[in-house]
Amino acid sequence: MADGPRGGGSPSSGSGSSRENSAERSPVPAAPRASIMKDGSRQRPVQKKKTVSFSTMPHDRKINSTAACISFMLQGCEMKKVRSNSRMYSRFFLLAPDMRCLRWEPSKKDSEKAKIEIELVKEVRVGKKTPVLRSNGLSDQFPDECAFSIIHGDNYESLDLVASSADVVNAWVMGLRYLVSYGKHTPEAPEAGHPSLRTSWISSVFEVADLEKAGRISVARAVQLIKALNPGMKASTIELKFKELQKAGERPGSDVACDLFVEAYVDLCTRPEIFFLLVQFSSDKESLGLKDLLTFLEVEQGMEGVTEETCLEIIGKYEPSSEGREKGYLAIDGFTRYLLSPDCSIFDPQHRRVCQDMTQPLSHYYISSAHSACLREDSSWGSAGLGGYVTALRMGCRSLELVVWDGPDGEPLVSGGRSAASRVACRSVVGVIDRYAFEASEYPLLLCLAVRCSPAQQRLLAQCLRKTLGAKLHLDPPAPQEAYLPSPETLKGRVLIKGRKLPPSCHESEGEVTDEDEGPEPWQRPGEADGQPPTGGGRRRLRLSRELSELVSLCQAVPFQDFEASRRGQRYWEVCSFGEVEAGRFASECPAELVSYNKRFLSRVYPSPLRIDASNMNPQDFWKCGCQMVAMNFQTPGLMMDLNAGWFRQNGACGYVLRPAVMREEVSYFSANAKDSLPGVPAQLLHLRVISGQNLPKPRGSGAKGDVVEPYVCAEIHGIPADCAERRTKTALQSGNNPVFEESLEFQVNLPELALLRLVVLDDDYIGDEFIAQYTIPFECLQSGYRHVPLRSLAGDLLPHTTLFLHVAIANRPGGGKGPRRGRAGRRGRRLREYASAKTTGIKAIDEVFRTASQPLREATDLRENMQNALVSFKELCGLTPAATMKQCILTVAAWLLRSESAPSVTLNLGEQYPPMEARGPVPELLRKVLTAYETTIQTSRTLIELADAVHSKLLQAQQAGMDFHKELHRLEAKEGLKGRKLQKALESFAWNITVLKGQADLLKQAKAEALDNLWQIHNAGQSCGIGRNGSASPDLGRVRTPLEPISETEGGSDTGSC
Repeated sequence: MADGPRGGGSPSSGSGSSRENSAERSPVPAAPRASIMKDGSRQRPVQKKKTVSFSTMPHDRKINSTAACISFMLQGCEMKKVRSNSRMYSRFFLLAPDMRCLRWEPSKKDSEKAKIEIELVKEVRVGKKTPVLRSNGLSDQFPDECAFSIIHGDNYESLDLVASSADVVNAWVMGLRYLVSYGKHTPEAPEAGHPSLRTSWISSVFEVADLEKAGRISVARAVQLIKALNPGMKASTIELKFKELQKAGERPGSDVACDLFVEAYVDLCTRPEIFFLLVQFSSDKESLGLKDLLTFLEVEQGMEGVTEETCLEIIGKYEPSSEGREKGYLAIDGFTRYLLSPDCSIFDPQHRRVCQDMTQPLSHYYISSAHSACLREDSSWGSAGLGGYVTALRMGCRSLELVVWDGPDGEPLVSGGRSAASRVACRSVVGVIDRYAFEASEYPLLLCLAVRCSPAQQRLLAQCLRKTLGAKLHLDPPAPQEAYLPSPETLKGRVLIKGRKLPPSCHESEGEVTDEDEGPEPWQRPGEADGQPPTGGGRRRLRLSRELSELVSLCQAVPFQDFEASRRGQRYWEVCSFGEVEAGRFASECPAELVSYNKRFLSRVYPSPLRIDASNMNPQDFWKCGCQMVAMNFQTPGLMMDLNAGWFRQNGACGYVLRPAVMREEVSYFSANAKDSLPGVPAQLLHLRVISGQNLPKPRGSGAKGDVVEPYVCAEIHGIPADCAERRTKTALQSGNNPVFEESLEFQVNLPELALLRLVVLDDDYIGDEFIAQYTIPFECLQSGYRHVPLRSLAGDLLPHTTLFLHVAIANRPGGGKGPRRGRAGRRGRRLREYASAKTTGIKAIDEVFRTASQPLREATDLRENMQNALVSFKELCGLTPAATMKQCILTVAAWLLRSESAPSVTLNLGEQYPPMEARGPVPELLRKVLTAYETTIQTSRTLIELADAVHSKLLQAQQAGMDFHKELHRLEAKEGLKGRKLQKALESFAWNITVLKGQADLLKQAKAEALDNLWQIHNAGQSCGIGRNGSASPDLGRVRTPLEPISETEGGSDTGSC
């Protein structure tokens, strides 16, 4: 029941790590922790194996310029050469002194053959991007970031290499790319330092600070300047750098000259990983011009509609030098500022405002809910205050619990614990709620009343609510003719009271109702040492005043009996509350029934009374079953509160999140405990490249260990059981507070709409608490591309200037994505292809309808997967990952051709709707394979585009025909004599079939849109790189743009029942 360790594992024995448990304590007795694969909580083996990074790079060497890269290449280093037979040989590689060729030794070859001329290099690829490096015998022997390939010669041969670290790879790749671009024209080594554009700007900063124009400023002033330009950097680090440079240059003193200031700034403020990225896209290997920046934004960041005006705005906003702004160049400092800015956030800006449909019934949303918000600490002896309500409401909380007791002096009190310090005057609480109710969100606020006071004080409570909240109270009675609750949009600015209500037969001023068993010891009053539960084991009876009863309209609290009774008799405005243990049992034993129940009715889950320390339950355990309100102790930080806070940051942090469609639709199949992909829901692959960290603080309680932090990053996916997983990076040893990880992690996410990504930074060499920082984000809010992650503290507060630098790639997202795996089974083709199929219900008429869908289901799968497989093959032959875009592929092929004087003439005929790629002259083997793969991609895309509408229509017709039976389903079941387990199986099969048909139709619609977008990218890239001919401004796709209509969620009748 406990939240579990914040860092992801069970605590070690003895004096082991307390990890994040200092703020997350387990209730007594503690339940055994389960594996993350079972319940979504994180688990790490007790015997932890440390992984470290070995590098041939000296720790004091910082590669931050092309000159430094070429200097490193001239000295040479040992790397492994990979042969086509999958064997690896250690060789010493170096750049020849004249920088015209790359040599290696020892080698059996003649010294004149053991080399590659720079002018023959076509391309330098990073990662496992050739068939040799992707072969099954090698793929697991070394990480992707330690491999690179040099494509050379007229036959496009590859020299495949494995380095000792990503740093070495980056140095060779950047140096080679520079020489390939400028080697013929600039045989001399580039000048040391960075371009004059940057040097001029740094010098101008120095000149402004040199008020006396003496050519020197004090060390203190120089430190202050650099810290102002890089706020996260420690002053002690800057001072140490000046001392090192003064000592090395034999220039001791208390003043700093301009050249020393420039050298210190370049050394301290150049992040190599960002400079490598800039060089990858830069035409001059020193800065990004307008076209360079536009390509980066489109290709890597997935931005759409980017123009040169957009690029000029970015340069004007982030480039520090006036010369760069005037000429339209973004140098390394401006590029770094842009990547760190909110404009380049990992969090999708669309979700910073309300972006979901807010007109659905209230029961179709997750609602941010607080439990005992008045408490500052644990629920037994913690003190109370109004700040908890303010904090919760400002975080977008839309459901507050008020446990009201009799108070002295005739005024009711709100209390959350046993001690006298846990009481707050009810009048004060309602006043705070009135003031802050709609500050963060305009959508309805639910006040969940747990009444423990006498009828007399209930009347005072009702008067206080009416007087303070006034017109904000929603008092209109529910409309009996409706089937669902109103929407959040309809109830904007209103406060709903959830509580007991007197029966219609009661005409007195007060009456007796069944009390709600919610909260710790409902029979115990604050301050009482011992309380006794009601005798007889039944529910406690409560005297309820009419004044308070009349405030309850749309959220009438009723006791839960069973799912069948609710299906037959519960009204849509009645709300049931479930204890954590009871809700957990339902989620485990009958998850489908709980999901179906929550389609129409609101449910609230509250913590176990055993959580006397105010620890939190895992909200994902109940969200996956559709429970709308999972009450959290907002005052207790930890893993579970991170998940809750991260989840409700989406949709403008308004406190309402629309549930996945498969959990809302009247007829749908959804298994909350699924351990595989879901019918009709496309699984996505998340590829994370964890590059580096910035300004990481020391772990809390680690004062005895000095300044050394040895961090690693743990990435976690929280969601349905099929998605729960975690991966970790290697430990960055002796890295200070700016570690470099350079490691790739991959996850498959089967239900993206219900998944969260949590990134935790932990210290692998710690005394005390190893937690450093974390960030939690809904999967649907991730932006692809290069992103900085703003890290948060244990309490959830932003840590200033503390970030992780990542590259994110997600399937089916612009700017990134991972295609199908190309393992052995993937290459066997259609024979092992898995097809979605309908299940037998046992009702002949219905089964006959679904049987007609078998062929269109197969056709839809073939159309989609044929195109996807062709795309992946084409991208791999281009030396790109499945995450690449079609535009990247065309630009890559064009770059090969432009770098070779003897290359064949290849053109794209943009006058054709499906442009062919045509070659003239002798075609090398690799290029011939690329052209063939491109032709296959075009043909499979054309087939999909032209046939998609007809197949989609057949799927729609079958789905609609099935839905026509929905109203008659129970009658047909009775006619066929289906009962018990057979009846339940028939209902599940019917829902499965409807879900599969709708899901496959939606997937086909998405695939057609992707195919059309790829054609647009081909035209766009062909025009921009110069290999297109007969082109127009955009492809003529008008006749194939027939829209595929989505299948309505409500088609098939208005029956309120669910399958």
